[in-house]
Amino acid sequence: MKKILAFAGSTSSTSINKQLATFAAENLESTSFDVVDLRDFKLPVFSEDEEKNGFPEDAKKFSALLDNYDGFILSLAEHNGSYTAAFKNIFDWASRLEVKVFRDKPLLLMATSPGKMGGQFVLAAGEQRFPIQGAKELLTFSLPNFYDNFKENKIVEAEFGTLLKVQVNKFEALINQ
Repeated sequence: MKKILAFAGSTSSTSINKQLATFAAENLESTSFDVVDLRDFKLPVFSEDEEKNGFPEDAKKFSALLDNYDGFILSLAEHNGSYTAAFKNIFDWASRLEVKVFRDKPLLLMATSPGKMGGQFVLAAGEQRFPIQGAKELLTFSLPNFYDNFKENKIVEAEFGTLLKVQVNKFEALINQ
C-alpha cells in the first residue's frame, strides 16, 4: 500500500493548518498516511555559517523522513503573506540536503486561515516554488474563514468539502497510479 506524509507549515500547538492536513489525509480511501509535527524538529536558523558547522541531526532526520513516502499533504500557515519562519527554516535546511525536497512526488498543497483569503498568498508562493523543489504533481486547496467552515474536525461548508474531496481524490489517483 502506498503511504503519504501529512504536515503543516506551522509549529503552533493548535495549528488550524495541521487540523486541515490531518482531515485531508483522513479522507484518503486506499492510501495510508502518517502525520508529522514540525515542533518535533529543533533546528538553528539556517545560514551558511551554521551550515559550515555541519547539518543538524533534526535536519537530516526530516530530510530522510521524506524519502519514505509516495507523496505529501502540506497545509501552509501564512505569516504576513508568506511562509512561517519555522517552515521556511526546515525547508531551507532540507533543500541543502536534497534540492528536490519533495522527491519528484505528488504534493497536495493547502492553506487555511481565519480570514476570507484562506492563505492565498502563501499558497501562491508554494505553487511557484515547490515544482522547482521536486513537487512532481501539484494540486491545491484553500479554505477561507477556518473557524466558520471547519467544526468538529471536519469541513462543514458543503462547497468547500466537495472541493477538497475532489482534490484528495485526484491526489490519491496520482499516488496510486
